[in-house]
Amino acid sequence: MGMWPATVQRGAVCLRPLGYRDRQAWQAVRARNMDWVRPWDATMPPGANDAATTFRGMVRSLRMAARAGTTMPFALDVDGRFRGQVTVGGIHLGSLRGGHIGYWIDREVAGRGIMPMAVAMATDYCFRAGLHRIEINIRPENRPSIRVVEKVGFRYEGLRERYLHIDGDWRDHVSYALTVEEVDEPLADRFARLYGEPLSAHGGTRRVNPGPEDGRTVG
Repeated sequence: MGMWPATVQRGAVCLRPLGYRDRQAWQAVRARNMDWVRPWDATMPPGANDAATTFRGMVRSLRMAARAGTTMPFALDVDGRFRGQVTVGGIHLGSLRGGHIGYWIDREVAGRGIMPMAVAMATDYCFRAGLHRIEINIRPENRPSIRVVEKVGFRYEGLRERYLHIDGDWRDHVSYALTVEEVDEPLADRFARLYGEPLSAHGGTRRVNPGPEDGRTVG
């Protein structure tokens, strides 16, 4: 489809391909955020043995999926420093032409509008690349992440019971989605117009009407 590899940047926020060279930064960020992201992290159900057990194995698996056209694994950089991930997965073409987005961000830079802007940028890129529908599924308890997608402009679709294995059990998720017909201006432009450009890690750009989003992991 010609969607990958891709780099998308707006101000201090950059989405680029996750690579092996990110290992040290990825491990450091995950280590200091472990307790914060654990309630929202995907886990493997009993008996499953198909999960990558190392960072290198994870990147290798994501790269294989990217070559197959089913995944776009973005690293999230802020001011040139690794701060999280935004992954477009479950990409199907044909009569569906859709996918879903999951994400997590370093708590040190959460709440500055970075994650909703990153989600908006990723969704804009998917629509430009020819996808028709993007979906985001979130645990109902994760109100800050629900606020992220609401600020971006995703609409609520409903409850999916026991949808994903998260934090050691099958968890309900609420589903949000957008189709290209619903977007009359780039989502990144819309977010900036309503809330201002995100604050950088150095306290950069002014934001308007900041909200309580923190952008923790979406299952």
